[in-house]
Amino acid sequence: MRTLAIAALQTTPVPHDLEATWQRFADQVRTTRDLFPHVQLVVVPELLLAAEGALLQPSPDDWMEQAAVTVPGPLTDRICALAVETGLWLVPGSVYERAEDGRIYNTALAVSPEGEIAARYRKVFPWQPYEKTTPGDEFTVFDIPGAGRVGLAICYDGSFPETVRQLAWLGTEIVIQPTLTPTRDREMELVCARANAWSNQVYVVNVNAGDPAGVGQSAVVDPEGIVRQQAGPGEEILVDVLDLDTVTRVRRYGSAGINRPWSQLARYGESVKLPMYGGAGIHTPDWLKDETP
Repeated sequence: MRTLAIAALQTTPVPHDLEATWQRFADQVRTTRDLFPHVQLVVVPELLLAAEGALLQPSPDDWMEQAAVTVPGPLTDRICALAVETGLWLVPGSVYERAEDGRIYNTALAVSPEGEIAARYRKVFPWQPYEKTTPGDEFTVFDIPGAGRVGLAICYDGSFPETVRQLAWLGTEIVIQPTLTPTRDREMELVCARANAWSNQVYVVNVNAGDPAGVGQSAVVDPEGIVRQQAGPGEEILVDVLDLDTVTRVRRYGSAGINRPWSQLARYGESVKLPMYGGAGIHTPDWLKDETP
């Protein structure tokens, strides 16, 4: 049985204090390891380490510039050292990444227990017009040995069906989605999380910031679109053991033992005309070719 034990920390930063936020994050990761020694991966909300202010405690106009870091750089060195110390996979939310050309991206990272940056994903769909970061242009997956393939998405990415469809096409079985939502559209995000999980037959781990940085309601959704766990508004830890063989079962036999969207796409996807994508059909992903009817 392929399993991945995760802890989604619905937590908050210390607004506009990068060092205090780092210490709070590091202490919470260590506490999680001590409380739940079976956990393998810890994820926290979007832009946690950027120490953004709450909705009614807005950040200074130049805060993004102040908080931006290079990747790799001193902050990622600290994250990598923490991963080695704790023996955990870390998805430390996202950071403001300053690229070599000076542009700033909202970037999610995945760091292995060996202290290596296993994945770097630049948010493709920033929450415009409010978010000022430069959009990324490609989706990112990484493998956890003995478990499965993980895809990264950030907050508003989940509102675009192309995001999780592309990640699933790349072989993702779990989508880790750090989020920072302080507004009432959180209800729509949860609808999207369930829809993305069901239509792509993947787990979705959507971890939002707690009050007052966000409205909470972090959720773990299974490959049939069923909410396994959902948090309240305050600080909370969702601990779960995800059975990756469930993804295999659901894709092979169908959601609720009925619906097999990937098999249908394998049969007919390439013949479907998609004008919005230049007319090309959906090519059968490599991971599905052996099971194409």
